[in-house]
Amino acid sequence: MTALRAQLGTLDALQPIRVTGRVAALRGLIVLARDLPLPVGALVRIAPPRRRAPAARDGADPAEPLARGEVIGFDGPHAMVMTLGATTGISPGDEVVGEQSGRTTPVGPALLGRVIDALGRPLDGAGPVHATTPQPLEPEPLPALARGHIDRPLHTGVRALDLMTTLGRGQRLGIFAGPGVGKSTLLGWIARRASSDVNVVALIGERGREVGDFLTSSLGPEGLARSVVVVATGDQSPLMRVRAALSACAIAEYFRDRGDSVLLMMDSITRLAHAQRQIGLSVGEPPATRGYTPSVFALLPRVLERAGTLAAGPGSITGLYTVLVEGDDLTEPIADATRGILDGHLVLSRRLAQRGHYPALDVLDSVSRLADQLCDEQHLAARRQVVRLLAAYRDVEDLVQIGAYARGSSPEADAAIAFQPRLAELLQQAPKDHEDFASARARMLRLAIEAGAAIHQATRPLVAGRA
Repeated sequence: MTALRAQLGTLDALQPIRVTGRVAALRGLIVLARDLPLPVGALVRIAPPRRRAPAARDGADPAEPLARGEVIGFDGPHAMVMTLGATTGISPGDEVVGEQSGRTTPVGPALLGRVIDALGRPLDGAGPVHATTPQPLEPEPLPALARGHIDRPLHTGVRALDLMTTLGRGQRLGIFAGPGVGKSTLLGWIARRASSDVNVVALIGERGREVGDFLTSSLGPEGLARSVVVVATGDQSPLMRVRAALSACAIAEYFRDRGDSVLLMMDSITRLAHAQRQIGLSVGEPPATRGYTPSVFALLPRVLERAGTLAAGPGSITGLYTVLVEGDDLTEPIADATRGILDGHLVLSRRLAQRGHYPALDVLDSVSRLADQLCDEQHLAARRQVVRLLAAYRDVEDLVQIGAYARGSSPEADAAIAFQPRLAELLQQAPKDHEDFASARARMLRLAIEAGAAIHQATRPLVAGRA
């Protein structure tokens, strides 16, 4: 039924007649086309006029388009077309031909293990992707009452995350960090070890060099085998970067509707916002907070709300979204807006990363809003004990470092200092260090019980003295 609905949607989006316009002007990446009655979102190709000889374009094939683009707005009688690539070679009077009136992306099980671009074209040199059906890039939003209850955990294989900020199937969690703190590496770990059926990874605005590094070093063959990777590097058109994010969401929804548990990872939301800002400024939107246009803050919930569970089926989309915070400022506009939409946030600390503590997850600043309903009482009690120890150690850390802390000042601080090596060992993890959730949970329970007993033992003399 899903494939049939997708085919019917494609019929609605087909352009039954040839609609053409002419290039009137070029402003940066924006082509102004006259006499082009196509809606916003329509795909077009820009080609030399059919009457022009091939020699007029240095021997180029006149059937080959000079560029492809998308209608993003209107300026009086002109349609505003943003190109998906370079504008080199475009001249006044060139034909602008409508190709598709609605935005779609190819989806299907054949995408597993493949690396594609924002238009669904393969980038991995493994040949074309067959047996796919078109899916709308932006379908109707899922109604609130059609969403299921999130009550099943999704284990990622990362101890600090699974124990302290437990993730649920269908939850949306942000990973907030500055550059070079380990966001992409953490995503790769999770993609290899998570208990999801399918991973959809969107690399938005990445450096070209980092894409290959992520596929080989972070993701690896094991992770790639059950993943679909959608790539739009930073040197591509902002339209391609936005389409890559929407394509990843559409692909995740296809596997969700098939009944799979899907883990959608997007790196990064910040670069997606930068791309939408470029588009908004190009069509004349006024810059608002720190130069971000209103359409940026309208796009964020449209992308982030597409993760979730279905009340009528077993499928789910669990979202992990990285947010690149400028100057490690968690209150900058994109970080602040994203944190208000998501169901929790993970904060990667540069201070921990500089100490060689990986993953550099700051447990005290990280929150999973659904963790309490995903864990049993023993787990919750142990987690609270660990959090109290970490907070107590942070309060006296500076005194400990300079040797000014007086033992016996606080039983809880004494226990935090004594158990600090075991806490660090529990929360740190090497890339090749794999431990199942049950074993990690048992370690945390033992540590919490021993720490609680030590605090209780230390407080008994104080209580007796007061008596």
